[in-house]
Amino acid sequence: MSSTSIDDLLSFSEERPIQSEPRQGGRLRTVAGMLGVTVAVTVVAVAGLRAVGLRVSLLVLVAAVIALLVVRRIVATLAPPPKSGQGGSSSRGGEEPGTYNWDARDALRVAINGWATPLEWSKTRPERFTTVILPRLAELADERMRLKHGVTRESDPARARALLGDRLSTFLETPPRRTPSPRDLAAIVAELEKI
Repeated sequence: MSSTSIDDLLSFSEERPIQSEPRQGGRLRTVAGMLGVTVAVTVVAVAGLRAVGLRVSLLVLVAAVIALLVVRRIVATLAPPPKSGQGGSSSRGGEEPGTYNWDARDALRVAINGWATPLEWSKTRPERFTTVILPRLAELADERMRLKHGVTRESDPARARALLGDRLSTFLETPPRRTPSPRDLAAIVAELEKI
């Protein structure tokens, strides 16, 4: 039996991509590519400088091109990953603003909206709580009992009632006349997590 909380059930974590093994000759290929780019940039630079009438030592020019390529490679390696989504520009020069991007589509936000929106609607319409929220809570209770104890309210009602306790069992079986307060819902969720 596992001790899984509701937070674990609603959480989402991306699997890391499997790192493929480096190809044979990877370092040789990198050096050859860098050498080819160095030669090409040097030839273009020499042609451009000679076209405007400047002469620069070939050794200095090659060293400058190699230095630029090495710096470019180091910067690319150390650069932070590109921003995902459509985040706005930060006014603090590269620092994250410290606020949550509510426009992003992530599993946590989807899970929160899956509960927050119907709960908000049920404040003014108690029947909405009975038809939308209560069945979800009952499904969570059944799933937790099925995972931990191998029973559901339908398969073994007596054992399920004993596992749920009187308060939670009564709450799930008889719809309330008005929407429970946030404190009452927190107590219900705490009892669900104890299953």
